[in-house]
Amino acid sequence: MTPAPAQSIPGFDDLDLDWLRARRSVKWNRPDQNVLPAWVADMDFPTPAPVVAALHDAVDRHDLGYPDWPDGSPLRRVFAKRMAERYGWAASADRVREQTDLIQCLQLILHLATTDGDAVAIQVPNYPPFLATLRTMNRRVVPVPMEDTDDGWRMDFAALDADVKRSGCKALVLVNPHNPTGRMLTHDELGELAAIARRHDLLVISDEIHAELTYAPHRHIPFASLSDDAAQRTVTLTSATKAFNLAAIRCAVTHYGPDRLLALRDAQPPDLYGTVSPLGVVATQAAWEHGDAWQRDLLTVLDRNRRRVHEVISRRLPLVRHHLPDATYLAWLDTRPLSLGEPPVEKVLRNGRVLLDGGVPFGPEAHGFLRLNFATSQPILEEILARVTAALSSREG
Repeated sequence: MTPAPAQSIPGFDDLDLDWLRARRSVKWNRPDQNVLPAWVADMDFPTPAPVVAALHDAVDRHDLGYPDWPDGSPLRRVFAKRMAERYGWAASADRVREQTDLIQCLQLILHLATTDGDAVAIQVPNYPPFLATLRTMNRRVVPVPMEDTDDGWRMDFAALDADVKRSGCKALVLVNPHNPTGRMLTHDELGELAAIARRHDLLVISDEIHAELTYAPHRHIPFASLSDDAAQRTVTLTSATKAFNLAAIRCAVTHYGPDRLLALRDAQPPDLYGTVSPLGVVATQAAWEHGDAWQRDLLTVLDRNRRRVHEVISRRLPLVRHHLPDATYLAWLDTRPLSLGEPPVEKVLRNGRVLLDGGVPFGPEAHGFLRLNFATSQPILEEILARVTAALSSREG
């Protein structure tokens, strides 16, 4: 592999390819052995030591019986405390409910708060399972285009206001930080969204799962923390899975702002939508209470990697548009100026032996785009970038 261009960080940059390929998760198990995966949003790094220790402790104590949670899992309290300490948001533990993952959270809220044919606004491009959920549930999509400007990705708030009014929109799905562009909305931009939501009485479903993967000087602001009105109309979805690499732990939380919606949710049979595993709660609690040191090292690595991606793409593929992401470990690359004549995902896989995400699953506007996951070691990232840039430069095919 290409030598690492900067100092390596133990625990993050000493990954072994055989160890990664022995994993049974989809990221490394699905591609052929000669393909490097940089597609699905899992990180390659080892699980944080405090999480491993907490899981071992539960298993070693044979503590796998029914949990004693008469007032909900301990995550309700831990979540509220973390929001207060990190963001100054006075989230209420009494309004937190556990679910298995963010997609289930979104589907449950849409099921309870909207009905067949209702209009729902969502940023585009967007996380494919969210768009697929809206299609499957027959909600009319009101697209909120993310516009590529010289200053980065932006939203057209005037157009959103008009589209919401014209469509009779019931809800806004807000993904902030945004997947796939990595854009973090500012306080002023969130304020404009809050004004639109108030003016048209929108339910705001705020996906904030990437909030802890934010790079200075950017700062995450929970939408529900903006005002009393925003708090009362917002359902916040989050999880430790992205920021601590725990996707398979199947544990997420929903914070309900609207009284009516929380009452409606609690009126359902308690197990109708499934319950979280106690091991998922153990892992999440350990991450949130004891994983901050690991996360600080992680952000150092990811900050270095995002800058390296931007540098290499800008130098080797100057026609490809790319903005340094404010958050996440995902790079969103516009290859349309290359006039490839085929989907770039296919070209990179065939000519470069790298599996990326991108294209129309992220929305019709995403044709010609690639999403590159840079949450890996420095040597592996260098090899991925060498292969991707060579494949996109090739005229073969």
